[in-house]
Amino acid sequence: MAKTALVTGASSGIGKAAALALHKAGYKVAICGRREDALKATAAEAGGQGAQGLLTLPCDVSDPAAVEAMFATIEKEFGRLDVIFNNAGTNVPATNFGDLTWSAWKKVIDVNLNGMFLCASGAFKLMQRQQPQGGRIINNGSISAHVPRPGSAPYTSSKHAVTGLTRSISLDGRPYDIACGQIDIGNAASHMTERMGAGVPQADGSIKPEPTMDVQHVADAVVHMADLPLEANVQFMTIMSTKMPFIGRG
Repeated sequence: MAKTALVTGASSGIGKAAALALHKAGYKVAICGRREDALKATAAEAGGQGAQGLLTLPCDVSDPAAVEAMFATIEKEFGRLDVIFNNAGTNVPATNFGDLTWSAWKKVIDVNLNGMFLCASGAFKLMQRQQPQGGRIINNGSISAHVPRPGSAPYTSSKHAVTGLTRSISLDGRPYDIACGQIDIGNAASHMTERMGAGVPQADGSIKPEPTMDVQHVADAVVHMADLPLEANVQFMTIMSTKMPFIGRG
């Protein structure tokens, strides 16, 4: 019987690549995102919805009612959930902390932390009650879960919080065979990293271009984490562009 997976933020970038890779690996995959047209484009790349094991679920992960409805649909259509790649995230333009607005802060936290909680909670509860019990939660962290970039207080704070969430779920999930791990990604080529070729702010105040890596490497890493038996867990994985300025920073 095919394993089932949910990928949030699957409309583009890392989420789209991970969804397609999991589907190729034989999973039935539910894909979630706010843009229904983009989700349909992702499904089309995998060969279509329904008979091909692709379920498109438009959803705003920061909306508790929408997330609850999404998990009800997954349970109805798939019967269980074996893996969630908790990937949905957003950001705002780099802003010095002194100029940061409440609305900008809230926009990032609502998706990156509250949305992460809501989706992890929905997955955890389904994995608790399904038979056989258990499953795997993979949270998308970031290099920013370790160190900030200039002007990145909302994003960096959210990703540090995700690390605490990952550790807590990992501990609380043990009695139910629910494994939880985190993948921290650095400079995977996507719409969020397009600006890096032209240069991005560095800690010393300079603007420098940064190298990126093919997003497929991230997708393959997610499949590796997902495919492990529940007796084994990748607790934390960092996958990054080899020459990006992370190691040696500060």
